[in-house]
Amino acid sequence: MLENVKKWNMNAVFVQIKPVGDAFYPSKYAPWSEYLTGVQGENPGYDPLKFMIEEAHKRNIEFHAWFNPYRLTMGGGREKLSRDNIGNKRPEWTVMYGGKLYLNPGIPEVNDYVVDSIVEVVKKYDVDGVHMDDYFYPYKVKGQEYPDSQQYRKYGGKFSNIGDWRRNNINKLIEKLHNSIKKENKNVSFGISPFGVWRNASTDPVRGSQTQAGVQNYDDLYADILYWMDKHWIDYVAPQIYWVRGFKVADYSTLINWWSKYAGKTNTDLYIGHAAYKVNDWSNPNELVEQVKLNRKYPEIKGSIFFSYKSLVPNPKNVTNNLLNGPYSN
Repeated sequence: MLENVKKWNMNAVFVQIKPVGDAFYPSKYAPWSEYLTGVQGENPGYDPLKFMIEEAHKRNIEFHAWFNPYRLTMGGGREKLSRDNIGNKRPEWTVMYGGKLYLNPGIPEVNDYVVDSIVEVVKKYDVDGVHMDDYFYPYKVKGQEYPDSQQYRKYGGKFSNIGDWRRNNINKLIEKLHNSIKKENKNVSFGISPFGVWRNASTDPVRGSQTQAGVQNYDDLYADILYWMDKHWIDYVAPQIYWVRGFKVADYSTLINWWSKYAGKTNTDLYIGHAAYKVNDWSNPNELVEQVKLNRKYPEIKGSIFFSYKSLVPNPKNVTNNLLNGPYSN
């Protein structure tokens, strides 16, 4: 995989090393990942994270450790977990929502656990960055209310509504995580790859984007990305702009212009997350490479991140060849 990344002239990998409360490394906070052996908690016999970092650095490729902070199962409840998973050790910290098990951000000890489990990696490994994507409070499930009213009554007294309290829970996580990472190693970059729309202009006429997205970070995932950028709690932002140019509801061109504006205002590095997995579905075979070309007109955009590696391997619509050898390669 790393040989391909090098061949494609890419200079960083973002590898998920804590997908569901488990770990791709020996950890005092989490069991071995089921994605290594097929059984959560089973030792694979080596340290995959150490191996991946060493091999990436041999090829002058940065290694960014990607964490999922709250998700404990991809489906099903506690029965899916090994006995030493935090979901079984602290069941009172968990909630079931949309058929999946999560840690509850409304419990202060949960955020302490999340931060400690990430800083463990920063202490023990030569990672270049710590990365999170769009999973904070989970995407809303129609007809289901996220079950945290009890915690809101207990901890949310100073907030006028539950949304503000939820946003504050995530704000506190991001602030503490930033401070803890930088205290341990100021050279490790910390970044977020959020859903591509912060808020629509119809919701926030002053700062919202000219979009009509059905999901908004601020209102649905309780992730106030602009606040984190204003506070300099993140070194970079990599919005998932997974739509084509001209898409009426969330136009690619509109969104990179919007994110560039706020990255420039806050002096936050900006990388664009591209939907490599959608290339075969797009009618324009050159859509992805033309998006990269358009990025280069914005000085605020420092590069591209492609989701995901496996989508690029088959070279859909000749996209990797065009990125490397075509008119967009320089």
